[in-house]
Amino acid sequence: MLGPIAWRTPPRHYGPWERVTSLLTEGLVRRGVDVTLFATADSRTSATLESVAPHGYAEDADMDGRVWEALHIAHAMDLSSGFDLVHNQLDWLPLAFGAQWGAPMVTTIHGFSGDAILPAYERARSTFVSISDADRSPALTYAATVQHGIDMAEFDTPDVATTATARDDLVVFGRIHPDKGIADAIEIAARVGRRLVICGIVQDAAYFADQVEPRVDGDRVVYRGSVGPEERTEVLASAAVLLHPIHFAEPFGLSVIEAMACGTPVVAFRRGSMPEVVEDGLTGFVVDGVAEAVEAVPRAAALDRTAVRRRARERFDVERMVDGYLEVYRTVLGRTGRLA
Repeated sequence: MLGPIAWRTPPRHYGPWERVTSLLTEGLVRRGVDVTLFATADSRTSATLESVAPHGYAEDADMDGRVWEALHIAHAMDLSSGFDLVHNQLDWLPLAFGAQWGAPMVTTIHGFSGDAILPAYERARSTFVSISDADRSPALTYAATVQHGIDMAEFDTPDVATTATARDDLVVFGRIHPDKGIADAIEIAARVGRRLVICGIVQDAAYFADQVEPRVDGDRVVYRGSVGPEERTEVLASAAVLLHPIHFAEPFGLSVIEAMACGTPVVAFRRGSMPEVVEDGLTGFVVDGVAEAVEAVPRAAALDRTAVRRRARERFDVERMVDGYLEVYRTVLGRTGRLA
């Protein structure tokens, strides 16, 4: 399992790719698969850990991510002939050295940063898996779509299980960046007269300073910073609605299914995968713009939280994700003659 190294696996706070890599790795180990995880040296896993980077480069200004990713990939490549399969969770760079890998490769495409990186995929010797149908490129061929899954036990506190009502608060959960529409979330909350709790790392400092921070007053708009696993369930479960007013084609959206796993419905903008993930009238509403979001918030807050929680567990449990990848692995290994 070739994981990303921007953050620890699993991440302490932010790090969606690292989080999915960890969830899949641990799920495979539970199924009896012999997994070697290539990640940072401070990672936590029940698999065999191989590492070059001492910790995530996003946590250390003295580390050049390009250098450490290259060293990380080279280390995995050196050992690759000892594996039946390499699962690449690390974007396009490993694909550029396709002929040097000693085992067939499966690549999960977590999202495209732009069309300029497509040549690396088009020339690659890899089987591709998308995380939503919306995120597929017409230039590529995919073996499957495997949506993310989460460990529902992480959201199984007695408080969550018995919550029949919620506070009036709205929550927005994700990096502080124009793509995530945090300023729109503030506007939506103001227009419906509810307090907004903002959670996430500041990824765009200028946007935060100009569009978000001036409206954070600690009362009607609260910024809690990056919220890690210990606080995540409490924050999501105690909200009336999760707002997801994205300004880009979201490939998936882990916070959306995490909220639903807590029984918290979602109001999301109709971009990217949101119509695949949020079911109108059952787990939330998919809307076009701020005005529709304002109208949808009270309707979402009135949804049956038990039904939201149950539906999330039917669709997005981690074991379903593990099943999907095992099927892809069997197909690839059968095609290459490596399947025992």
